[in-house]
Amino acid sequence: MAGLKEIRTRIASVKTTRQVTSAMKMVSAAKLKKAQDAIMQIRPYAEKLHEILTSLSASLENVEDSVYTQSREPKKVLLILVSSNRGLCGGFNSNITKKAVEVAKTKYEQQLQLGKLDFMCIGKQGARQLKHRGYKVVADENELFDALTFENVSRVAEECMKSFADKHYDRIELVYNQFKNAAVQVQAAEQFLPVEIEEDNDDGNYNFIYEPSKEHIIRELIPRSLKIQFYKALLDSNAAEHGARMTAMHQATDNATDLIGSLTLEYNKARQAAITGEILEIVSGAEALNG
Repeated sequence: MAGLKEIRTRIASVKTTRQVTSAMKMVSAAKLKKAQDAIMQIRPYAEKLHEILTSLSASLENVEDSVYTQSREPKKVLLILVSSNRGLCGGFNSNITKKAVEVAKTKYEQQLQLGKLDFMCIGKQGARQLKHRGYKVVADENELFDALTFENVSRVAEECMKSFADKHYDRIELVYNQFKNAAVQVQAAEQFLPVEIEEDNDDGNYNFIYEPSKEHIIRELIPRSLKIQFYKALLDSNAAEHGARMTAMHQATDNATDLIGSLTLEYNKARQAAITGEILEIVSGAEALNG
């Protein structure tokens, strides 16, 4: 059995750890509320924008003229992995990195073997894990999470759009954690470019007068929709990160509390044994003197 001093030291250490994890839990809870509000506000806008884009595109014959809708053989592919800059959030980063590797090995196995698959990382943790596994990371945009604004995200989205338009990449996909609730994150892989246009359903919903023309609206709408899609993915990941960290710190705090209880019980048993031993020594000494 450990000594009393050693047990006291461990109890003090675990109590300090519990204070840290409890504080981190409260900080993450506050950040989660703000991040959750942001993603909940943009989701309806993004969905409606996509609906309008799909409706207009389905009613046009020459929508394939747009540079962002041109589908070509994916000879070279870019996977954009969105993780976090900090750890202590459970399996948040490892799970999404595994998802990205899974997409690379299954969907783009040929490009991976030929060295035609690149990774762009948004988040230090994902970049570190990919490099450790030997994958090619051509760019990182970790500073986006320092100031997660539409303007900053639009800059990165425009660079990706330009690389596709210049035919540097034939396909670009986003791999990120979707926020469901504080305890649940869903690993998602979405095609960013080229834009997938749904077929015309002939349901008669396109009998509208457009000003300016449909073609002009499409030209303006596709780049805007792409930027919104990119921004929504980062907001989703940001909210999911804070939810994962809050859950992880809650579990860590509970574990610390349980450990303190176990150590306290062990300490009391050790102290009781020490007191009993001292009493026996005193009684033995008294009997020896009387004898």
